[in-house]
Amino acid sequence: MSETISHAGVAAVHAAEHHDVHHHKETFITKYIFSQDHKTIGKQFLITGMIWAILGGFMSVLFRLQLGFPDSTFPWLETILGKWAKGGHLIDEAYYSLTTLHGTIMIFFVLTGGLSGTFANFLIPLQIGARDMASPLMNMLSYWFFFIASIIMLSSLFVETGPFSGGWTAYPPLSALGAASDGSKTGMDLWWISLVLFVVSQLLAGLNYISTVLNMRTKGMSMTRMPLSVWGVFLQAVLGVLSFPVLFAGFILLLFDRHFGTSFYLSDIYVGGTALAHEGGNAILYQHLFWFLGHPEVYIVILPAMGLVSEVMSTNARKPIFGYSAMVMSMFAIVILAFLVWAHHMFVTGLNPFLGSVFVLLTLLIAVPSAIKVFNWLTTLWRGNIRFTPGMLFAIGFVSLFISGGLTGIYLGNSAIDIHVHDTYFVIAHFHLVMGVAAFFGMFCGVYHWFPKMYGRHMNPTMGYVHFWLTLIGAYLIFWPMHYEGLAGMPRRYYDYSNWESFKQFVSLNRFISIAVIVTFAAQFLFVVNFFWSIFKGRKLTTQNPWLSNTLEWTTPIKPVHGNWPGEIPEVYRWPYDYGKDGKDFITQTTPIGDDESEHH
Repeated sequence: MSETISHAGVAAVHAAEHHDVHHHKETFITKYIFSQDHKTIGKQFLITGMIWAILGGFMSVLFRLQLGFPDSTFPWLETILGKWAKGGHLIDEAYYSLTTLHGTIMIFFVLTGGLSGTFANFLIPLQIGARDMASPLMNMLSYWFFFIASIIMLSSLFVETGPFSGGWTAYPPLSALGAASDGSKTGMDLWWISLVLFVVSQLLAGLNYISTVLNMRTKGMSMTRMPLSVWGVFLQAVLGVLSFPVLFAGFILLLFDRHFGTSFYLSDIYVGGTALAHEGGNAILYQHLFWFLGHPEVYIVILPAMGLVSEVMSTNARKPIFGYSAMVMSMFAIVILAFLVWAHHMFVTGLNPFLGSVFVLLTLLIAVPSAIKVFNWLTTLWRGNIRFTPGMLFAIGFVSLFISGGLTGIYLGNSAIDIHVHDTYFVIAHFHLVMGVAAFFGMFCGVYHWFPKMYGRHMNPTMGYVHFWLTLIGAYLIFWPMHYEGLAGMPRRYYDYSNWESFKQFVSLNRFISIAVIVTFAAQFLFVVNFFWSIFKGRKLTTQNPWLSNTLEWTTPIKPVHGNWPGEIPEVYRWPYDYGKDGKDFITQTTPIGDDESEHH
């Protein structure tokens, strides 16, 4: 890989842009709403994602009330949900709509748009030494497509027939036939439009991230000197650009089946005893297209979190990251294997057993690079001079959750076991731990660590510690018992399990889980209050580099303007993990290598 690419030309262009910025007065609208500054856009993604997280989390509280207290009524539910909770009891259609939107919102709008949108935008130019993204305009458009998609999805809550209720995967025929249920009517159309706009947003953003990383690194910033946080968002962008178009194509075919009478996914459908005209399609085709994105989506979510955690862990352990090259190569391996394992979600669809065996092998292979990363994180911590900041605690918590959820993934990768626990609470427990809560921990870790660079103030650490412990304990209390329920065969998505004698044994356990969900959700308001309070009242930053970190973003002013550095962009001479080297606590990337300096890697 080339050491530097067109630095002189890029620097000249951006110096000119920087000059222009300071000679054209910005209005409130151009500075805060239609801003093209990557830092502002990153904050917009973060705050929009936080609003979505509160809504998505609150939806889980609502449907957990049904699961934990199926025979109880809550009059306040009717006050806020109207006919969807008549008599204070959630109706079945509303239950399925809430579970559908919870999954859609959390996976796409929070953990994809919110997480990668925030940190890719905020960190890439700052950490590679660029004044902005390759295309600031395209960057702004990616946020606004995301925002419009959010508004459309939100509006589906207010249509007469309610939001889509066929599950976040939108399998046909529930998604393809308007007559399937109330939620398959207008709510499904709005879900579809929203997700199509969301995919456009991700493609615009991903192309921009890739172009910026490949073309706009400052002098000396080779690919092998990039922080792992940049590697994480760069590789997730590659993954997204290659896989989202497949989902987009699948959605287009779904639109044709839904409104133009085609039969890509439909055949032999009867509604009210009458055969529909659809012939020759196959719903399994949709599953192949969906999961070709759906499984890489797991890594689109987790790769940025892996990068953030690696960066925060090395900085706060005051040690070089262990096995930098192995960390990068394992992320490459994850990207490649992520495209080869989609059918392990489809073991019960009648998949040829030989083909199933191939996907079992490929699925188990992806455990290897994941294990390498875990080993390197633990080795980085080993004998480190650890600073237990809130960001560091969330980084360690991420590793704990990733190990816990990853181990159960080995069971699910085996087709014989997967068939037994398919669509049970075991699956819910697995993916919530490994990509849901773990990714949230990666996001919290990043926010606590880079908040001083975002707003020039510190977050309150005491509230951060309480937030961490309540969230970590809550996550395990919610999802560990679900493994037990799943192994016992309790299926997911059931509105009322009390009609089955064999599942009545879980009444107390479900009540316990629901209470844990409520407490853990309430604990997140500690973070929300801390975040917004600290923006205005937090302790002010007095130094550019409060964490004594090596990377470039800490060489900018405390509140960097559009353009990031007031003069020349600093040159890079070394990798970002020179901690504890030659008796020095840290050595920034802008420090030239001394003649008598020891080699590090």
